[in-house]
Parts: sequence; C-alpha cells; structure tokens
Amino acid sequence: MNNTSNMVKVAVVGGEGIGPEVTAQSRRILDWFAAKRGVPMTLREAQYGVIPYLETGKVLPEDTVEAMDEADAILWGATGGPETKQVPPAARKAGSLLSLRSKYDLYANLRPIVAHPALAGAAPLKAEVLKGVDFVIIRELTSGIYFGEPRGIETLPDGQRRGFNTEQYTTNQVRRAARAAFELARTRRGKVCSVDKANVLETSVLWREEVIALHTQEFSDIELTHLYVDNAAMQIVREPRQFDVMVTGNIFGDILSDCAAMASGSLGMLPSASLGPVDRFGRRKALYEPVHGSAPDIADKGIANPLGSILSVAMMLRLTLNRAEDANLLEAAVAAALAAGARTMDIAEPGATKLSTAEMGDAVLLALEKVAGKERERA
Repeated sequence: MNNTSNMVKVAVVGGEGIGPEVTAQSRRILDWFAAKRGVPMTLREAQYGVIPYLETGKVLPEDTVEAMDEADAILWGATGGPETKQVPPAARKAGSLLSLRSKYDLYANLRPIVAHPALAGAAPLKAEVLKGVDFVIIRELTSGIYFGEPRGIETLPDGQRRGFNTEQYTTNQVRRAARAAFELARTRRGKVCSVDKANVLETSVLWREEVIALHTQEFSDIELTHLYVDNAAMQIVREPRQFDVMVTGNIFGDILSDCAAMASGSLGMLPSASLGPVDRFGRRKALYEPVHGSAPDIADKGIANPLGSILSVAMMLRLTLNRAEDANLLEAAVAAALAAGARTMDIAEPGATKLSTAEMGDAVLLALEKVAGKERERA
C-alpha cells in the first residue's frame, strides 16, 4: 500500500467549452491507473471559467487556486468560447492561461507529433508522407512576444490607431528551452532542429547564437540544425519524418505545433506538457492539456475527441509520475483502439462509425484491459 506522503497530487480542471467533456474521459483513465496499476496519486476536481465567475466573480476561484498551487500536476481542459463575453476582460486576463504559465514558470512546452498508421486514411497528408512520423516540438512558453513589454494600442497624433507588441528574449530564457530540447534528444534519436527567423529578427539572432553556444559547451554529442520558421512550416508538411526534437520560441511554436497537427490526423489528437524548473527536491510543476482549444461550436454535444487529453495523461505518467511503463501502456491502448476502428467525428474516414466522446473513452479503457492482460501473460 502506498504511503500518502508518496502520493502525487493532481488537480483536474476541465475549464470551458469541450474541456470538461474531454477531461472527464482523462479522469476515467487516471482512475483506472490508480485502481488497476497502483499509481500513487490523489485527484482533486476544480472549476475554472465562466461558471465559477458567475458564482464568485473570479474565473479562478480560491478553491481552484489552492488546488493548483498544491498540485504536482495540473490536468487542464480548455479555456474560452462565446460565453466568455460574460466575463470582463480584466477578470479574464487575471485568470488566463498565460498568467498561469507565468505564475508557475512553465517555460518548456512539449508537444509530441505522432502519426498513427490507423489514421492514414483520415489524415489530410498522404500516407507516404506520414509514415514513421514521431517528433516533439518544444515551445518556449513564458517569454517572447506574448509576454514582452511595452505592448498596447494607442492613438497617433494624426488620428490613426497603432497596435504594438514587443518580442524579446534573454540568454537564460533561450538556453533553458534549448537545454530541455538537447536533454530530450539524448533520450530519443539525438537530433535537435532549432527554428528562428535570424535573417530578419534580432531576437532570433540572439536565439541562434545562444543555442549554438550551449550546444558547443555541453551537447556536442547531439546533431544540431537550424531552420527559418517559414521553411520549417513547409518542411513539417513536406517531410515531417526528418525531425526528432524541434525547439523554438513562443509564437513560432504556437503556429508550428498547429501546423504539425496535420501530421497526426487531427488537432484533437495532440497532447502537451508544460514544465516548470526542477526544484531542490527534484520536482517540477507541470500542466498537461490537449492542444485543441475550447471548440465552442461542438461543446455539450458529446462528440469531441478526448484522445489529446488522454494522451496528455500518458505524458503525465511519464514526466511527473515517473511511470514510463504505464505511459507506454496507455499509448499502446490508444493505438490499439484506433487500430480497432475507434473514431470520433474529427478522425473518421467516410462511412466510418463515429463514436461519442464517452464511447471513445470506453474504447480506450477496453483496450487498456486487453493490452494489460497481454502484458500479464508475457510476464
């Protein structure tokens, strides 16, 4: 029996739009691993968004703040949607996802891009392009143009309005993102591609120089290449299998990871992990979430794809709980469910039966039982 002092605390925050729907299925997966595999964790549900705002005047009520502050890992759903018009911009900004990234210093965002063979028929790219695709985009998450100052909208003397934002990076901000990429590459195929726009932007010149310097000093065993961001977008579509680990700044990573979703079949398939610095006890705060947004057009219809959220649980098992075997088990179960024909609307081939959100959760749980049973037989 696990001692409660060894328990990993997980805050489950469904949020808005389809967030609560997909997170409900991830919660079922977490419950399965706690019950069937003895994974030592305690789960605490918490609310975020317009519903708690209407009750408390805050999108992040005190109970939710406490749950996330105490948590080792946060399982996040989504934020945003038409109903957010009920929340004043100042209240929304105070509890935004950007503010949480800054508060917990979640500087490294990992987005795995894996092309499942079973989805080749539904993917927008050709099957031969997708064969063997398995890479990770590391997006620097707490700096760059999303956080730089000054920023704003002003009226010029001639009456025109001007909007402005500031793109900026420091040595340390670049190097810790690059370090995360190099360290990850050492556990994979030993290749890092750094993406910038050094032919135009001074921040990108700094980015490239600092990545090269760190590589020379500490990671010369890793193969390092560089691409401009426009070329990187083309290469992701042209030949995505060439990449192992890609590292880039905040805004470029935001754009490229959505582009790379087409190499996985659907945005609904993509998980992510946002990691903070390692503390003196060897722990690091982490937030796990599907890459898709709140998708308000399909919210409450029970048709959203929960696999991005479920695969985010696999990342949590690997990165926070240090349960690589369990992470592999879950990823194998998702692959098995897809191979058996489980499809939600967004990944369904013409004529295929479309599962609801909960039915896809059922399919993954059934596959987990089967894959775990085969594992026991081999043991």
